[in-house]
Amino acid sequence: MKINSYLLVLLIPLFSSAQISTEKSTVFNNLNAKTEQNYTTQTIQLTLKTAFQITQQARTAATALGKNVSIAILDGSGQIIIITRDEEVGPHNTEAARRKAYTALSTKTPTLLLSKNARLNPDTQNLATLPELLLLAGGYPLWYNGKIIGGIGVAGGGSPENDDLIAKSGAIIDAQITTH
Repeated sequence: MKINSYLLVLLIPLFSSAQISTEKSTVFNNLNAKTEQNYTTQTIQLTLKTAFQITQQARTAATALGKNVSIAILDGSGQIIIITRDEEVGPHNTEAARRKAYTALSTKTPTLLLSKNARLNPDTQNLATLPELLLLAGGYPLWYNGKIIGGIGVAGGGSPENDDLIAKSGAIIDAQITTH
């Protein structure tokens, strides 16, 4: 009986340490799972094919207005996917289109609306001083299922209203890619 008691006394710490080790392992694994979720996200990316389609739709709207324009499509992180320029458009319009797309993407606001709001509100007038932002009409954020996935910018349409209308026409409703 004494031997069994000694064995029991010796084995109790072994069993309890195994249980603690299992509990620590479970806690550690749960912590890792929670941490992993906090450090990564899934994103939806515009494809080159989609950028071409958006560009073509905007170019069709420009042609209907009799306008030659530059069009820029940016992905959700502000990187250029495609920039096109009609032959008769001034070279400054290419950079203007990119910056309009970037401004719309960055602020999640159409640039015509942003420009109007900035002029009316002293607190937002300084937005015009940020180097990458361009508060001129012709930029729209591109949305998919409530998430921003890119931006479109149009320049050279002859008026703020034309640039705005042409950029807005880049939406692909069938694919649930909207500009509002």
